[in-house]
Amino acid sequence: MNRHSEARIVPHPVEVMYAIVADVGRYPEFLPWVTSLTVKSREWIDTREMLLAEMSVGFGALSERYTSRVMLDPERRRIDVAQTDGPFRVLENHWQFTPDPKGCRVDFAIAFEFRSRLLDAIASAAFERVMLKMTGAFEARARVLSDQAVQKREGGL
Repeated sequence: MNRHSEARIVPHPVEVMYAIVADVGRYPEFLPWVTSLTVKSREWIDTREMLLAEMSVGFGALSERYTSRVMLDPERRRIDVAQTDGPFRVLENHWQFTPDPKGCRVDFAIAFEFRSRLLDAIASAAFERVMLKMTGAFEARARVLSDQAVQKREGGL
């Protein structure tokens, strides 16, 4: 099984980083290889929101679609994701956002294993490159949204 975890300090507020990751419907706009995403249902469980989201991803000739349960916990600033249907034997990821004097500490962990040995081998070979590209895409999205917020504030003065 492939596993990866990391912690990063990013120069953006916790609220911005949490909102970017929680807004799964916008992933096709900025995440590489995400070709479509549909939120199939939303349900509140106490203070948490549970989404069922169907995501299609493509890389070259490979294309897969899967459904995940996304648990959004804005009070704890935590997001937990687990596949409910699709090509993975296991797919889980976890996000935790913590205030930091320099912005926000983002803790991220992912574990996955494809049912297909061929897909698992291909994914394993490209894993580091994919993780760097995805991380970069989230950070770039935060810069864009932060810049837009500054422009709105300055334009409103």
